[in-house]
Amino acid sequence: MREADEKLAALFALDEPPPRDAAFSAEVMEAVIRGEFQKDVLLLSGASLVGAAALWAAWPVLQPAIVAVSQGLAPAAAGLALAACAVWILSGRARAPVEVES
Repeated sequence: MREADEKLAALFALDEPPPRDAAFSAEVMEAVIRGEFQKDVLLLSGASLVGAAALWAAWPVLQPAIVAVSQGLAPAAAGLALAACAVWILSGRARAPVEVES
């Protein structure tokens, strides 16, 4: 019986996958993630440049409208900001520790 088990173990050993190299796997994943990060940075940089160019081109039209609207909304915006800060401080969230999930 023991001889049959050894023969079966030897036969099944031929079908086992090769052992994994953890360092190689980590390097490959690092290269993949680095490539994705570089693509994301390139895409966001391009979008930022396009947005900045559009805003620069539209600024002469937008600036007078922003000035006219902001003069009437400045006191209300200050009051809302003060109220938001008061609610945030009085609710106790300012003293609560920040929880970070990984």
